[in-house]
Amino acid sequence: MLTVALTPLAQQSADTGLRGVAQISARIAYVFMCLTLCWGVLTATGWVRNITGRKALRGGHMVLATLTLAFGIVHAGAFYFLSVGAFSVARLTVPFLPSGLARHSLGIIGLELMIAIALTAGMHRFIAYRRWLWLHRLAYLAIPILAIHSFFGAIANGHLAVLWLAGLTLLVPTLTLSVLRFLPSRVLERIGLVEELV
Repeated sequence: MLTVALTPLAQQSADTGLRGVAQISARIAYVFMCLTLCWGVLTATGWVRNITGRKALRGGHMVLATLTLAFGIVHAGAFYFLSVGAFSVARLTVPFLPSGLARHSLGIIGLELMIAIALTAGMHRFIAYRRWLWLHRLAYLAIPILAIHSFFGAIANGHLAVLWLAGLTLLVPTLTLSVLRFLPSRVLERIGLVEELV
């Protein structure tokens, strides 16, 4: 069996690179997460139906969701390969372990919710529509959980000063569209966001 002994400097530079991968993948996943929810709301409500057909809108939503999951999994997986302070599979998949931090648990819960949503999206033809829709709407719960995870992660890594503006810039329209999604149409007509059909 061939074993490679890394010098402490090589271990440190490898860990720095992996932490960089974890940071950039987390930031990209956050961007795609916000875009996925916004595009999903616009698709579900039909507010962008004039741009293209419904099938293309749903396809765009699925592409954004796939990219969100891919970068989220890369973010979590990078911590498994660290040489110093690596996470075990259990620490990456089981929230609220005794030695874990609350911000890590929030990230695990949010990512696992998104994975569950993706799996049920593929099975929507085999599940009653109302049950599928209830499961799919768990994304509205996953978004704030992952936003809190991102916020506390940025604080812990000393990057909050750099990232707060970009994070809020993406989160505000996401939350606004989420709230508008569930407002009754009478309220939307009254404030002038949709026109009354005569």
